[in-house]
Amino acid sequence: MRGKTALVRVDLNIEPGAEKNSFRLEAILPTIRFLLARGAKVVILSHRGRPRGRDKNLSLRPFAPILQKELKQRVEFMTVLPRMIAPQRGKVFLLGNLRFWKGEEKNDVGFARRLAALGDFYVNDAFAVSHRKNASVVAITRFLPSYAGLLLEKEIKNLGGILKYTTHPFTIILGGGKTSDKLGVMNYFWNKADNLLLGGAPANTVFVAQKLPVGNSLIDRGSTSQILKLIRKEVEPRKIVLPLDVKIADKKILDIGPQTVEKYSKIISKSRTVIWNGPPGLFEKKGFEKGTIGIWRAILRNRKAKIIVGGGETTASFSLIHNSKFMIPKNIFLSTGGGAMLKFLSGRKLPGIEALK
Repeated sequence: MRGKTALVRVDLNIEPGAEKNSFRLEAILPTIRFLLARGAKVVILSHRGRPRGRDKNLSLRPFAPILQKELKQRVEFMTVLPRMIAPQRGKVFLLGNLRFWKGEEKNDVGFARRLAALGDFYVNDAFAVSHRKNASVVAITRFLPSYAGLLLEKEIKNLGGILKYTTHPFTIILGGGKTSDKLGVMNYFWNKADNLLLGGAPANTVFVAQKLPVGNSLIDRGSTSQILKLIRKEVEPRKIVLPLDVKIADKKILDIGPQTVEKYSKIISKSRTVIWNGPPGLFEKKGFEKGTIGIWRAILRNRKAKIIVGGGETTASFSLIHNSKFMIPKNIFLSTGGGAMLKFLSGRKLPGIEALK
């Protein structure tokens, strides 16, 4: 690797203002350090948000000084796509938001070729976007020797282990704002899972399917027919566990209540395999964070289970429990993926991983 340039695709899709102490940023550092220690130059590639053209609020520039401090190397931020990396200009480079270029999301071969011209080999360390056919994830592998980074390897190893080996009781916790993405996991694990604990939009959508009032709560009407199919499969004891009580504001269900936290916590404590994706409430809003805190406490108390926690909001909510750097128990794996994790756990092949083969 000495003297060669590595193009490293990472995931810095982090909310503006939350750049420091981000779990996703911490997760990409081992691969970059590994390459630098072996004499390689590193060009960091990432996207941020869903910009329409160039949006300074979604620039990756704020990450340059943070990465510079963490890596103890000067990080040069590049707003334009150069023809090549000048050898005398340093060891670490951060290219601007890839979605500022139209070719990225179109998986454009021409754009991928331009990216590939910057390096000698490619490393995918962005599991969180490996479910997308983007130029920096898929098409680029046509032009360079391509490899999995250390983080991508950990994701595949841990998530793949859950797909192959589960110890019972097996509990899946699903919350957050999307329901359709989570249906694949519910269907795939229906015959394996013992409990499906629901909160957020998934729980609201089940309530609607059961013709229960939810006011203006977040729901996914397009998923109600599939939810009904799952409900009809139910036998005693029931797999789908719904909130017993909720917290409401402005005619919206914004969190699970204390009785539900107690019930869910008891189920989690007895579980030996747990998958959690999506917080049960709007934890960012004061007064509606207790459900998420309760789930986290139950998760952290269970040292006997194999636990996987994923999704951007879910991992971000960990700050409710501990603001400083905290050693996660070895039985818990924090996945950087949200949609990618759900698709992987639904048994689907991810384009970014398939491209490396």
